[in-house]
Amino acid sequence: MAVWIQAQQLQGDALHQMQSLYVYLMHNPQEEFKAKRLLDSLIQELQNKAEHQVGEDGFLLKIKLGHYANQLKSTYDRCPLELVRCIKHILYTEQRLVREATNSNSPVGGMMDSMSQKYQQINQAFEELRLLTQDTENDLRKLQHNQEYFIIQYQESMRIQAQLASLATLPPADRQLREPALLSKKNTVEAWLTREANTLQKYRLDLAEKHQKTLQLLRKQQTIILDDELIQWKRRQQLAGNGGPPEGGLDILQSWCEKLAEMIWQNRQQIRRAEHLRQQLPIPGPIEELLNELNSTITDIISTLVTSTFIIEKQPPQVLKTQTKFAATVRLLVGGKLNVHMNPPQVKATIISEQQAKALLKNENTRNDSSGEILNNNCVMEYHQTTGTLSAHFRNMSLKRIKRSDRRGAESVTEEKFTILFESQFSVGSNELVFQVKTLSLPVVVIVHGSQDNNATATVLWDNAFAEPGRVPFLVPDKVLWPQLCEVINMKYKAEVQSNRGLSEENLVFLAQKAFSSSSNNPDDYRSMTMTWSQFNRESLPGRNFTFWQWFDGVMELTKKHLKPHWNDGAILGFVNKQQAQDMLMSKPNGTFLLRFSDSEIGGITIAWVAENPNKAGERMVWNLMPYTTKDFTIRSLADRISDLNHLLFLYPDRPKDEVFSKYYTPPLSKAVDGYVKPQIKQVVPEFATANPDPASGNPTYMDQGASPAPVSHPHTYGIYPAMGDSMLDADGDFDLDDTMDVARHVEELLRRPVESQWSGQQS
Repeated sequence: MAVWIQAQQLQGDALHQMQSLYVYLMHNPQEEFKAKRLLDSLIQELQNKAEHQVGEDGFLLKIKLGHYANQLKSTYDRCPLELVRCIKHILYTEQRLVREATNSNSPVGGMMDSMSQKYQQINQAFEELRLLTQDTENDLRKLQHNQEYFIIQYQESMRIQAQLASLATLPPADRQLREPALLSKKNTVEAWLTREANTLQKYRLDLAEKHQKTLQLLRKQQTIILDDELIQWKRRQQLAGNGGPPEGGLDILQSWCEKLAEMIWQNRQQIRRAEHLRQQLPIPGPIEELLNELNSTITDIISTLVTSTFIIEKQPPQVLKTQTKFAATVRLLVGGKLNVHMNPPQVKATIISEQQAKALLKNENTRNDSSGEILNNNCVMEYHQTTGTLSAHFRNMSLKRIKRSDRRGAESVTEEKFTILFESQFSVGSNELVFQVKTLSLPVVVIVHGSQDNNATATVLWDNAFAEPGRVPFLVPDKVLWPQLCEVINMKYKAEVQSNRGLSEENLVFLAQKAFSSSSNNPDDYRSMTMTWSQFNRESLPGRNFTFWQWFDGVMELTKKHLKPHWNDGAILGFVNKQQAQDMLMSKPNGTFLLRFSDSEIGGITIAWVAENPNKAGERMVWNLMPYTTKDFTIRSLADRISDLNHLLFLYPDRPKDEVFSKYYTPPLSKAVDGYVKPQIKQVVPEFATANPDPASGNPTYMDQGASPAPVSHPHTYGIYPAMGDSMLDADGDFDLDDTMDVARHVEELLRRPVESQWSGQQS
């Protein structure tokens, strides 16, 4: 990372060279000589930059830049394309890590340095493999040359044998004259053949041992790339489904997998050539068994590579609604290198149940069972020349029907998990090897109506967050630590609301209080507590008809659709209960208000404010407006509603409301046109409606709205009630009938409707 921090400081021609390199990343991935030229230019610019450093600080920078230039040359001189791919991946990952670190103190620089070091180690291992493969190639050619000469000498020996045999037909004098020379020559050749046979056997054994070493390193490198890097990419893809940062491109992974495929194939061909040489000239010894073992190992390695690199680049939606179009993309990371596209394979998509997925991974016979019918579920893999990728893009799939299994206990249809199985078959190397490849999507929950989306999302969220690599489909823990769940819901909240302002520690304490029915304000009290799936989204909260997740999801939806700018501005405290709101407001001047999410209604937000108690002079109390929901904000925005209420003066703790909300007010309506006056909706709270002494000021003149149903957006907007305090009780806590009737008559007079209707359906 430090290399690129310095490189990004380059100016003038140096900057131009860097820009050229980045342009190259996108347009010329196949031309290695251009990459080499750009690498040389980059090294030269770093060296030039180093030479122009002066002063004490410049001296240190000069040493660093020189070191970076040398390091670049030693690492990437033999593989400049790897530098190109590495830069591209690092830049992408850098952006991702910076986004992650916006609200945290993670050591981004250290992570990037570690990543750069890891990639350097992988590239160095590839260089070692290249040298080993080149070495065995040279040894194989030498062996072939020696064996060819051995065969020539062997044929010469056979010719001498034939000549000796022909001497029997000659007269004894002639035979005695010629036989000694032939016998001497025969003995010399046979002695040479004996020595050379031992030498060839040694060459073969040495070559086999070198191949064993190469295959060990190949398997180790493949394990790092497939079981570490690719698994991490899949994990990031899974977390991206919960709102985590994008998983990143596959370019660097594909380049590594293609290098593996190339190295494996070269070594496989070498082993096959060694086998051919052994068959051509059988020499007794252990080499036959060694070659069989090598051939089996290399086939296993390439089989693992091919089957593991058949992946889902773009997952299908994890909440899948029947009769609705959806898309997915599968990709074979080694397809281009193995020329699979020369005979483009077809990919088939099938939906299967959790039990069927288990049987599939156990290699049990599933008889091609499926759990539903997917339309447009076949697609041919296409090779894209510019990117070098082989992929199949399913654009118009739709789930026609679903077959559900018997559910367990309290499990609902929105807890049942399915998966999309993608499978294909293709051959490699002129049908030398035929592969059956399969891959499973992330779990999907099938719904038939939008009302099920909330609960289905909870199932997916829990699965994505807490699934372990290599698990049995689709096992997840039944309970998790509260801090783990906090990370998940914070990630989801920021992604859904599209905000960098996540959930604060105070917000999470509030959520813990709600989840565990606790009154503790100490975060440490919750660190070792666990939350079960049932507590999360199966059991209703105490005294409510909805679960913890349903309430939280309602908050996210409301904020995403209508409150995002106010949340980002910090204008919404949100996660505050009624008692906390009262405690906070009672220490502030009259007219101070705050916004908090409703405890009793899903997706509701209420305004709490402090004002005089109209029934007891000199006493103050906190009032709570009936919660607003999405339906209310589709009629009139939160900012406009706050603007309408003149008794709201300061946003807690002491910010004038216009300073916070005025930029979101709807501009005044234009004057009447063609003799028509445009009506407008205004928010009114009767208890606090006061006439405006100056109509010319532009502020509305409030009147009693009891007889006017149209101007008010929702009957709930009339409902105001005191929080925690109760003015109907006297100083001794007894019921004060006179005061109660005074309040009732007053409200009836204002709203001009029966007393009974005023006290029904109160909410918090």
